[in-house]
Amino acid sequence: MPLIAPFGDRPDCQVPMPPTRLRVLHLEDSEPDHDLVMFYLARGGIEADVLRVEDEAGLSEALEQDWDLILSDYNLPGYSGLSALAKVRALGKLVPFILVSGEIGEDIAVQAMRNGANDYLLKSNLARLAPAALLAIEANRTRIAKQHTDLALSRSRQQIRELAQHLQTSIEQERAAIAREIHDDVGGALTAVKFDLAWIARHANSPDIAEHVQQAMEALTMAHEASQRIMHNLRPAILEQGLVAALQWMAERFAKRTGIATEFRTSQEQMVLSAGVPLVAYRFAQEALTNVSKHAHASRVSVDLAQAGGVLSLEVSDNGQGLNDDDLAKARSFGIRGLHERAETVGGWVDISSGANGTTLILSVPLSGPENGFLDAFAPELTIDAVGTEGDPDDPTAWGIQ
Repeated sequence: MPLIAPFGDRPDCQVPMPPTRLRVLHLEDSEPDHDLVMFYLARGGIEADVLRVEDEAGLSEALEQDWDLILSDYNLPGYSGLSALAKVRALGKLVPFILVSGEIGEDIAVQAMRNGANDYLLKSNLARLAPAALLAIEANRTRIAKQHTDLALSRSRQQIRELAQHLQTSIEQERAAIAREIHDDVGGALTAVKFDLAWIARHANSPDIAEHVQQAMEALTMAHEASQRIMHNLRPAILEQGLVAALQWMAERFAKRTGIATEFRTSQEQMVLSAGVPLVAYRFAQEALTNVSKHAHASRVSVDLAQAGGVLSLEVSDNGQGLNDDDLAKARSFGIRGLHERAETVGGWVDISSGANGTTLILSVPLSGPENGFLDAFAPELTIDAVGTEGDPDDPTAWGIQ
């Protein structure tokens, strides 16, 4: 018994209604066998325009046209049905292909099906030729429809990725514009008020006036620090010193602010990266640490940065309570979703593992490929000077572009 049940012998198959008319290519060197095939097609209710060819040259010429069905004998003078099948599939044609032979072994039948044949028939059992042909045509149409659907889905996903890139770029541009306005308008105004208060303090004869001036100076200092903090969050100037320095400073600042022991480790002191990658990595670490402070209830965090095998890896791990599947599946879990979308803008991806011992987020970015530099064109727009006011010279938010 054959290893593969032919389509027409399967009880769950329903033969579709025949098309109006089929264009059939028949590779057959025997005129009587060709007439027999045509008889059984007509007997099965198939109206067909048939072209018979006998060799490879005739097949090559015929394949310049479109066909609804190809029938091929297995044994041909100097040629074979498997070679014809390989030629058809090599040309990228998805036309249904059925082998019709006087005798064919199971090994050959299996090989033909693996190579893309839709069915095989013995010339002694052509009664099921029409049902097999119609099933093959219907299956082929379903396959083509699926390919079109998959292509449309792929294009839709690509458009979503491009939209995400555009949105991220627009967000960073808007952040830079707001930070620049803070620098130019707010920073300049605060500096002018500070000079005026200093002048008033020098010329004040009343202790009450001097006291109010001192209070105003303290309020001004707080406003200045707030403007620097806001500007840093919008567009961290420390990124101009490199990703390593920025992440090290972020880890130290996070530890001081939250009291969570935070360790930063890296295998390299300097990394040469395109303009888009450091910003994405910095925002990834920023969001990951924010999630730790809000949800993890952790006492220890580690931030590891490595570059190996052409891939940049940034790992943020904590020993907190971890995430469960429900947390990750929340419809409004935009924090985790945002990490994935931000990574995709530079051709990267995010891996998340979480359990009773904590959570690990890993950003991986290939350092080759056109995606990595999608923000490069906007790099000049995303670079701003620090607020030019008096302050701590060690504060990275006050570092300017040299």
